[in-house]
Amino acid sequence: MAGPLHGVKVLELGTLIAAPFASRIFAEFGADVVKVEDPSTGDPIRNWRYLHEGTSLWWYVQARNKKSVALNLKDPRAQRIARQLALEADVVIENYRPGVLEKWGLGYEQLRAENPATVMVRVSGYGQTGPMRDRPGFGAIAESMGGLRFVSGYPDRPPVRIGISIGDSIASLHGVIGALMALRHRDATGGRGKGEGQMVDVALYEAVFNMMESTVPEYDVCGIVRSRTGGSLPGIVPSNTYQCADGAAIVVAGNGDAIFRRLMTAIGRTDLADDPALARNEGRVKRVDEIDGAIQAWCACHAIDEALARLAAADVPVSRIYSVADMMRDPQFQARGMIEQAILPDGTPMKVPAVVPKLSATPGKTRWLGPRLGEHTDEVLHTLGLDEAAIKGLRDEGVI
Repeated sequence: MAGPLHGVKVLELGTLIAAPFASRIFAEFGADVVKVEDPSTGDPIRNWRYLHEGTSLWWYVQARNKKSVALNLKDPRAQRIARQLALEADVVIENYRPGVLEKWGLGYEQLRAENPATVMVRVSGYGQTGPMRDRPGFGAIAESMGGLRFVSGYPDRPPVRIGISIGDSIASLHGVIGALMALRHRDATGGRGKGEGQMVDVALYEAVFNMMESTVPEYDVCGIVRSRTGGSLPGIVPSNTYQCADGAAIVVAGNGDAIFRRLMTAIGRTDLADDPALARNEGRVKRVDEIDGAIQAWCACHAIDEALARLAAADVPVSRIYSVADMMRDPQFQARGMIEQAILPDGTPMKVPAVVPKLSATPGKTRWLGPRLGEHTDEVLHTLGLDEAAIKGLRDEGVI
């Protein structure tokens, strides 16, 4: 069954996380994604984190369903090939520093002059405009400038990072959303070749900033600077992390009014369940330490499995804090098919995350794992009209 994006052509001019994750989503849902890589090094993520037979395990997922074309974009001949691919694409996704593509004749305005229907997603640290546009930007910087790091951790310690590159991934998702909206507009104004394309300008720090909930109006109206609160959810009570008798931690979200009553009853604190001052969240916020203390005292007397079972029986939202090992053996993950079986090129079986979101009629899927460097170069160049002799000449001269 063809994916919902079958027939959409995407050109990826990017490395590492932000642009590649965005194009990965397109590829997972059926788009024809061509990824351009440097012939000598490839995408650096091929060598990041843990390797198997010289290739990153991350690469196999990040580049699944993509076609790898090796082009030395410093060579004008490779630039012309990339330009041809870009002009034929529905969407171009890139994450170079602003100005780099323009030097290669691949900037948005340069492509738009020849194909007004061009949709280009440009992901950069600070966006295509502003006094900081030319600075290098990474996810860690975006998480700091966008406000996420300031609220992460405990109030008596320095801010901490989340254990993944969340800033890059958030920007990727914004890029995909923007691209799909831009394609909708293009199709509504004439379609491929005739419609009105546009540039989707995604700044890493702005994508993170967009996740910061009510921090701006709270500061503007009330002068409140949201800060670090450890495992609790500020202003929403009770919602925190609690330690059980065996040292394991659980998260309890008992902040709904009815849920709070069930939670307090389950832990034997009917006095708090029946207290009219605690019937609404605004009352509970004033007594957060007392409520958290009651829950912690109860958890400290029960091992995690018993605590989870008793709170679940009371219909209280509760969970252990999952490691990847927990996810791999969890029945909910298994029932939802969230872990897929794949085979590496050397025949080694490897579990990979399934594609999300789940579409009922046209779900995404893994068609193949991340390809070898330049695996599809010849195939793609043939579609551009180059014959074997021309391709061999370009390869001999280091263009591809």
